[in-house]
Amino acid sequence: MKLSLEEFRAWKNKSITLLGMSGVGKTHLSGTLRRYNWFHYSGDYRIGTRYLDEEIMDLIKQQAMQVPFLRALLRKDWIYIRNNIKVDDLGPVLCYVGKLGNPELGGVQLGDFKHRQALYRQAEIDAMIDVPEFIRKSQEIYGYQHFVNDVGGSLCDIESPKVIELLDRHSLLLYIQALDSNEEEMLISRAQEDPKPLYFRLAFLEQQLQAYLVENNLQYAAEMDPDDFTRWIFPRLFHSRVPSYEAIVNPRGYTVTSKEVAEVRDDNDFLELLETAISRKQWNG
Repeated sequence: MKLSLEEFRAWKNKSITLLGMSGVGKTHLSGTLRRYNWFHYSGDYRIGTRYLDEEIMDLIKQQAMQVPFLRALLRKDWIYIRNNIKVDDLGPVLCYVGKLGNPELGGVQLGDFKHRQALYRQAEIDAMIDVPEFIRKSQEIYGYQHFVNDVGGSLCDIESPKVIELLDRHSLLLYIQALDSNEEEMLISRAQEDPKPLYFRLAFLEQQLQAYLVENNLQYAAEMDPDDFTRWIFPRLFHSRVPSYEAIVNPRGYTVTSKEVAEVRDDNDFLELLETAISRKQWNG
């Protein structure tokens, strides 16, 4: 959604979609805005509670059934298991998506990993298709004035033009950009230490998998240390997404830096930042 500064200021019920890599501040910013009459829609939370909930629960129950004591309790319906995902803790989704590699080291076999990746991609598409309806609900049911859509870092990789067009039609797209190489390295390091669920385009995954196997003199994905492979591939994934995000935002949206976002303390700061981004775009043509 492209707006003039005057149109943006007159926009009574603002809807903003935050784009960017994990760690640039999308969820932190959304949490801040939630205190100021903004409805926070988390794409990953919607994925975990709606579109992958049954798959997550089936995986957890499958593991629990391997413990004789829990197996007996579950079969008699004496206990139940619940997916306790939180907006700022995506552990259940992370556990379901898993890490590619040796199952004996906690990894997921290649066939199962690709299957989960396909489900994760579709879940992200479905969660984003829900955005217009949640914009309506946020105003008509919950009484929020504004709406912020906090999307996962993989949105640029799902290869679904209809989703981008939908979000652009119903919200202003705001890309939060890492400012320089030092900041990029910090974000990569942080993501490696505190991983989020990762989606890989199939062609990218297969290309990088072959490179990793050759580099480490391995024959099969099942031989890989899943943690080592995840640490190895993430910087490559990070850098591959930069041009993809730029291709989305340049014709449709606006760009701010993660350092600018870090200085936002309330909704007034955020609105001023949006006005700066709009003015910057108009000035640069």
